[in-house]
Amino acid sequence: MVSSVTHIRVKYADTDQMGQVYHGRFTEYLEVGRTDLVRKMGLPYKSVEENGILMPVAELRMKYRWPAFYDELLAVHTRVETWPTAIFHFLYEIRNESDKLLVEAEVKLAFIDKETRKVCRAPDFILDALKTGWQSGA
Repeated sequence: MVSSVTHIRVKYADTDQMGQVYHGRFTEYLEVGRTDLVRKMGLPYKSVEENGILMPVAELRMKYRWPAFYDELLAVHTRVETWPTAIFHFLYEIRNESDKLLVEAEVKLAFIDKETRKVCRAPDFILDALKTGWQSGA
């Protein structure tokens, strides 16, 4: 397994008329957590794309348990527990400063060949980076 925690401070612009984080913003928080984890593995998205691979979202699931509010510091816990094939599966928990679980989510990304726009298997350079993180317990 590889994992990381990314902290995000809720901006006023992220909230709705009820003073809570608008539900759609949580997808952005997931993306921040995911790109942070991949970057920590040594794979910034830009370099993945420069190596001919795109990773669009194939599936997104979220369970909202409790609202987040303006100026709260959120912790986005992102992890990968399964070895990718043609799909890269990310699991998430978003918690507030009191460690209350706000959101549980999962996102599945497909590996797409940038040139052909067809689904492909996880490329070796991604598997190698993942293996290094897996072994170090990142």
